[in-house]
Amino acid sequence: MATSDAARNFASLAVHAGQEPDAATGAVIPPVHFSTTYAQDGIGGLRGGYEYGRAANPTRTALQTQLAAIEGGAHALSFASGLAAEDSLLRAVLRPGDEVLLGNDVYGGTYRLISRVLGDWGVQLRIVDMSDLDAVRAAVAERAPRILWVETPSNPLLRITDIAGLAAIGHAAGAVVVVDNTFATPALQRPLSLGADVVVHSTTKYLGGHSDVVGGAVVLNDDALAEKIGFLQFAVGAVSGPLDAWLTTRGIKTLAVRMQRHSENGLAVASFLEGHERVAKVYYPGLASHPGHELAARQMSGFGGIVSLALESGEAARRFAESTRLFTLAESLGGVESLVNYPDAMTHASVRGTEAAVPVEVVRLSVGIEDEADLLADLEQALKD
Repeated sequence: MATSDAARNFASLAVHAGQEPDAATGAVIPPVHFSTTYAQDGIGGLRGGYEYGRAANPTRTALQTQLAAIEGGAHALSFASGLAAEDSLLRAVLRPGDEVLLGNDVYGGTYRLISRVLGDWGVQLRIVDMSDLDAVRAAVAERAPRILWVETPSNPLLRITDIAGLAAIGHAAGAVVVVDNTFATPALQRPLSLGADVVVHSTTKYLGGHSDVVGGAVVLNDDALAEKIGFLQFAVGAVSGPLDAWLTTRGIKTLAVRMQRHSENGLAVASFLEGHERVAKVYYPGLASHPGHELAARQMSGFGGIVSLALESGEAARRFAESTRLFTLAESLGGVESLVNYPDAMTHASVRGTEAAVPVEVVRLSVGIEDEADLLADLEQALKD
């Protein structure tokens, strides 16, 4: 982060970090650099350190500066997808025989990456309810993991984990504490400031914010670990392209105002559903009835736009998910448009039959920024079907 950024608040950092006007023309929006290679002033005479597009690109550099600033980290690395970011982090930290202690409510792709891809490499996996620090403490005492990995709020049941408490447990055992901050975003929560070692993102979601770009990021303060991840970013090559980086940067500039609207609509939707006779349970940390509400209120500045609900059966859940009109039935989340997802058969199909399986009666909503009354009317008609 540039020295001049140090005193700036989040919304200002999101707009300005890494976004200095173009030195040559004064263009307020920096240009998108599509070049795959860069002229050298003699052999090894690199201009600004740029040599080849996989190694570095000015548009990607600008995004990485922006990502580090908004998460309060010293280093950020941008990747072609959230899973590519996770993969490089995991391979930088783990060796055959090492273990990951993972939350029992997580994105199915993360579970699949660790269990089925890295599992063949000798990486071990254990599951625990990360929102229960006593259970985490007992699991760590039984066998110290190399990584403690948590989503908070979790996907899709919106469990809340005490990041500072988890970090204390992990560090006492010599573990690297990783927080997936995709649901909250740094607009609402900054895990590094609470003691986490590494933050990961699917920037496809709220950071990009418009359902038009796939990407991922790793943000951290540890210089040595950042160097290892940076080497893998270069050597393996799953980097974000220049247009992808630029679209993500553009999305981040409006993150503060979007998350405010997502949170307002999310609370309205959750409150409506909680009082509905056909809804068995609502999962949303902004509700006073949520078991993690007080903790979420302390470590987050808002509750976000993800709301999950349980109906009376799997059949009812599927019927509801297929009956909305304004909420589009689709995977992913975090865009300006509202989406409905049936996790058991969609985003979390890969964890069926495991400790991380999602109940069949659960539906996940990604509440967008549309008019509140229209969103509630759509849910009402879908619940009548």
